[in-house]
Amino acid sequence: MAKQLDVYRDWLGIAETARPLDYYQLLRLKTFEDDSVKVRGHYRKMNAHVRKFASGDYARQSQDLLNELAKAMLCLTDVQRKREYDATLGRQDTDEGRRRSLEEILLAGKAIDRGQLAKARSYADAVGLEVRDALVQQKMASAEVVTAAYAESQGLPYIELADVGVEAELVPQIPAQIARQHSCVPLMIDQGQLLMASPNPLLPDVEEELRLRFNMPVRTILCTASSIHAVVAECYPRESSAAEPAAAKKTPRRPKAAKPKPQRQKVYRTGEENLRRRLMFSVVAFNVVVMLYMIYRVMTYEGFLIDFPTFSAAAIAVFLGLVAGGVTFAIMTWKDL
Repeated sequence: MAKQLDVYRDWLGIAETARPLDYYQLLRLKTFEDDSVKVRGHYRKMNAHVRKFASGDYARQSQDLLNELAKAMLCLTDVQRKREYDATLGRQDTDEGRRRSLEEILLAGKAIDRGQLAKARSYADAVGLEVRDALVQQKMASAEVVTAAYAESQGLPYIELADVGVEAELVPQIPAQIARQHSCVPLMIDQGQLLMASPNPLLPDVEEELRLRFNMPVRTILCTASSIHAVVAECYPRESSAAEPAAAKKTPRRPKAAKPKPQRQKVYRTGEENLRRRLMFSVVAFNVVVMLYMIYRVMTYEGFLIDFPTFSAAAIAVFLGLVAGGVTFAIMTWKDL
């Protein structure tokens, strides 16, 4: 008979047989371990090992265990939640004590030296940035190291989104506008709290809106800006109508109607004005025809201007001019009717 799989014993090498395991046992830490760097280090090693079974016959067990490990790490690296959790295990000295600053954490961990810190401060003051952003922009320390130190200084947990992932069922419940504007995505619901990943602590009004929407407290989990931007773009694409609230969905655009051609307005004139207008155009037509005919006769007469029959040519020109003037007068009279 095949031995039944015990993921804690067979995959994680945990000897304790009592179930359920507490978070310290699960991450193979000494009880009440306060070093968040060590907590994350143990979590990463176990996470990488368990992921080896994610595509095999034990894919479901692998995912369940990955979720347990993530919840344990997130709790033990969150100062407030860890203090509450330790109290349930019987810890008496649950006072937080003084929290180290970002600079103290980075200097103590030898991530930067004092010279780099001074340069980062000068750059931050000149450009108007926070020191942690200046350190990353000036490439004095990686975004992961700086964000993890900043999380510790704030008493908040730090994660790498690639290790934990996003709870797919929670994504549609977060308005796309909030996710994009405040760079945040839902991780999971753990012990009655909504855990939101973001590069910065959520603003109070955003946290309150999410609290009312889910009817539970909200906690920020810090991560790097680059990782959150990629996840937000994937979960809340701007071209996707499904990411927008139903009331905000755009209606299909109707084809534009062709613009009607502007119609020339009819100008109303008095009878006297119409008569003057008809006479003016008739006179113009008379003069143009007379001039054109005389030019034609001059240019085609063999003797040119010598012995040119002026009278007969003038008579014909006047006749043609009168005909042109009359026709013009008649046409314009007909249009004015």
